[in-house]
Amino acid sequence: MHKKHYDYINETIYSETLPNGLTVSLMPKETMSKTYSIFTTDYGSIDQTFTPLGSDEKVTVPEGVAHFLEHKLFEKEDRDVFSDFSKLGASANAFTSFTKTAYLFSATNHIEENVTILLDFVQEPYFSEASVEKEKGIIAQEINMYDDQPEWQSFMGTIRAMFQNHPVLIDIAGTVPSIQSITKDDLYTCYRTFYHPENMYLFVAGNFNPDNMIALIKENQAAKEFASLEEIKRDYPSESRTVAMEDYTIHMPVSIPKCTVGIKESVDTLHGIPFLKRDLLQEMIVTHYFSKGGPFYQALYNENLIDESFYVETNLDKNFGYTLIGGNTRTPAQFANRVKELLLSTQQATLLTEDVERMKKKKIGQMLRAMNSLEFIANKYTHYQMVGVDLFDIIPEIQKITAEEVNGFLNNWIEKDRLSVCTIESE
Repeated sequence: MHKKHYDYINETIYSETLPNGLTVSLMPKETMSKTYSIFTTDYGSIDQTFTPLGSDEKVTVPEGVAHFLEHKLFEKEDRDVFSDFSKLGASANAFTSFTKTAYLFSATNHIEENVTILLDFVQEPYFSEASVEKEKGIIAQEINMYDDQPEWQSFMGTIRAMFQNHPVLIDIAGTVPSIQSITKDDLYTCYRTFYHPENMYLFVAGNFNPDNMIALIKENQAAKEFASLEEIKRDYPSESRTVAMEDYTIHMPVSIPKCTVGIKESVDTLHGIPFLKRDLLQEMIVTHYFSKGGPFYQALYNENLIDESFYVETNLDKNFGYTLIGGNTRTPAQFANRVKELLLSTQQATLLTEDVERMKKKKIGQMLRAMNSLEFIANKYTHYQMVGVDLFDIIPEIQKITAEEVNGFLNNWIEKDRLSVCTIESE
């Protein structure tokens, strides 16, 4: 195992890539009573069109397959895997995002047994026609539930207003019609292509012995056979830098309208330091202007355009990025126009060196506080690992950021044709 110690946070990561390609990262913390483990594949809802393993022709699978597959892996021929974890006192879960699918557990006892269950159930799929048909009804109910949630519709509505062709505009769970067309063969095709160990990451953090843990994982993986992995060929449509729609309105039974302004941040494929630089600058500037106490937040608050529902969310992933600014407002048009006016003002703004130093200290403080959480470390470590970044190298990179870099990014951050507005209005 490769051992790397980070002096500034007094943490040690043990890592190794196994012969089958699986990347394993271990962070032992003897002072913790809990252990958290996450097993992640670099496969999410946007991976709809690809060339299956062993084939020369690309396919396009129905919308929602990645999420459907996540559900089905917990169900085996003779049992539900959640019961295996609960018998050992572990709490298990899973999630599918636009770019990844992850399976996880937290526990205070029987850690090695729970890691074995995690590896085995993800790597031993069982799909039958009957169980696939049964799951369609369950997921349809989940989709219908989200269709009735104004917050989710506001989120997806803004995404759809921003992106023209990129599959990020498709709901992660798919649609009720799309999931009806999913077959057992679709699930196996996606599983064999994307759930190969070489496309997966295992992270374990908590109270355990790293030598014993890696020995257990190696023995578990050596006992299994996997096909040789060819390069995974994913196909994404080209995406314009400009938004699909400037304004998009959805009618739902809401007592107060919701309005979200979306910034189409990036359509480039980024990796390593270029990804990290963009990620940090984007998040730091959004936080500076829109967090409580920030100048744009104060302007909106003083003009009675926002209330406690106001939120800001910014995200950068491997080939797309966005920022959402929104909340409940009785004057959505006025809110949207004012937010856009404030954003466009950054084209001529200049942040002083002391402003930038405060931004850096704030970001470092947020990260250090978050690192008290095993869940944060495990999830973020894997997230950044997939784009060629070491989570624990981020703070030194923040310290290197200059006022010139921040202002250079800021003055080119906003363009009018990269802004969309989604409004939820009463029916």
